[in-house]
Amino acid sequence: MNKLNLKNGRNMSMLMDFYELTMSNGYFLDGMGDTTAYFDMFFRKIPEDGGYAIMAGLEQVIEYIEGLKFDEDDIEYLRGLNTFDERFLNYLQNFKFTGSVYAIPEGTLIFPGEPILTVKAPVKEAQLLETMILLTINHQSLIATKTSRIVRAADGRPVMEFGSRRAQGPDGAMFGARASYIGGAAATAATIVGEEFGMPVAGTMAHSWVQFYDDEYTAFKKYSEMYPDNSVLLVDTYSVLNSGVPNAIRVAKEVLEPMGKRLKGIRLDSGDIAYLTRKARKMLDDAGLTDCKIVVSNSLDEHIITSILQQGAQIDSFGVGERLITSKSEPVFGGVYKLAAVENDEGQIIPKIKISENVEKITNPGFKKVYRFFDKDTHKALGDVITMADEVINDKEPYTIFDPVYTWKKKTLTNYYVMELQQEIFRDGKLVYNSPTLEETRNYTKLQLDNLWDEVKRFENPHTYYIDLSKKLWNVKNELITKLKGEK
Repeated sequence: MNKLNLKNGRNMSMLMDFYELTMSNGYFLDGMGDTTAYFDMFFRKIPEDGGYAIMAGLEQVIEYIEGLKFDEDDIEYLRGLNTFDERFLNYLQNFKFTGSVYAIPEGTLIFPGEPILTVKAPVKEAQLLETMILLTINHQSLIATKTSRIVRAADGRPVMEFGSRRAQGPDGAMFGARASYIGGAAATAATIVGEEFGMPVAGTMAHSWVQFYDDEYTAFKKYSEMYPDNSVLLVDTYSVLNSGVPNAIRVAKEVLEPMGKRLKGIRLDSGDIAYLTRKARKMLDDAGLTDCKIVVSNSLDEHIITSILQQGAQIDSFGVGERLITSKSEPVFGGVYKLAAVENDEGQIIPKIKISENVEKITNPGFKKVYRFFDKDTHKALGDVITMADEVINDKEPYTIFDPVYTWKKKTLTNYYVMELQQEIFRDGKLVYNSPTLEETRNYTKLQLDNLWDEVKRFENPHTYYIDLSKKLWNVKNELITKLKGEK
């Protein structure tokens, strides 16, 4: 059995905010529970003021919805709260999701305001999904996005995820590592993630191995005799340049080369990385170990990596821990789950909106979809347009995009093609989507990033990617704002 599978492994159905249950119970008692509602998940701000984010976590959302059920212990607990009607508890006891879900696939670049996942279901069902959808996609999208920034800073050098022991609990470690692979990490130190998801695992020794033996040379010698095909020696337990690198070179010459093997690498986990790696590289090269790789770790992130590489650090790969697995510099991905529409008795979709004095908190009403525009010649993404669900963009005709706030800012596109981003995941309670493998998702992410302009991907003051509304959606939104403001 898959240890991490939410469908077959753990029952997480009660991991929901209490108000989801009270509202669902209320809809049930009011006779409105079967009213079809549309809820959007979207986010308002890209972490760290970056230019893009990466969608991740959909596979676990699918597992959760498929496995959603309330067991006898759950029902008894809820009954003991003396809050819920017995008929509602009987409904929960036989719960099965019957709605539809549309979502942007994992690995796709996502931007603020876009519906990255939409639930169409009886409101008593749709309301219950909120917490798990948000916590799953918020967490994995955050880590995938952070990893992508770190991988880009590494400039082609592999990045290994080393953060398990600093993660916020087991799920943070395991699903964070999964998300890091989507974001471009080459491997993880979390063995269970390799077992469950097929992600490559990496790791050699800790300082305790070196300390355990009477001297550093003996520790290196023992390790290399046991793992002659993968000897990466940790050289900073005592002194990198005075003992660590010299002892590694000695083991390469006295132990590995007589066996017909080569020293694969050395690792540094402390000190002035730029200075030490330059010195270590010269010592290794002078000893004829030009193929020996230098791996560094020690509280790295994209900014530190960029800085030390600019200082001439000689590094072949990075192990990144706490600042990746926790996204330490900005540890929250602010996705929200908001009602966008309901169906009346005649089956008409009635748009709903949340109004705020903060413009960015005003929601986009209605059942919607998202189109991405690409330049036909460069295949670079030009921008996204959020439309009503019944709109079709004909890429054989010119299309004018406009800023939804500063509406006089317009641009007419001609040489383009479009891709509809959301895909159908569940239809009337039945899963109709085949999840790609983690490797396929990782490769898809790389392709997505290749299609994004460098100006959008830079760390400092990235170009703002266009996310516009169709004229029809813009009209619906403004009519609702005018109507509801007038009622006050």
